[in-house]
Amino acid sequence: MLNMISNGEKMKAITIRGVDKDLENKLKGTAKSESLSVNQLILNSLRKSLGLEKNKIHTRQYSDLNFLFGKWTEDEYEAFEKTQKNFQSIDAELWK
Repeated sequence: MLNMISNGEKMKAITIRGVDKDLENKLKGTAKSESLSVNQLILNSLRKSLGLEKNKIHTRQYSDLNFLFGKWTEDEYEAFEKTQKNFQSIDAELWK
């Protein structure tokens, strides 16, 4: 069964038999926690285990602004929104 064309090459669908309930649950749970489909999780795992994983060059994670995330009170949010209202309108005279 052929189901996809990538870079002009046909990509085959492969059926894996003998997946027990524990493996199924682990795959589904891991895929969900990584926000991936089960298919993508399996492809990533196969590529990694076979040494075919693509090098990621822009994967550095920053955490220096984490202290700001989710810290605004409702009053702070409303105050910020009030100061930003002027930026949300379009001055028609500037676009003539």
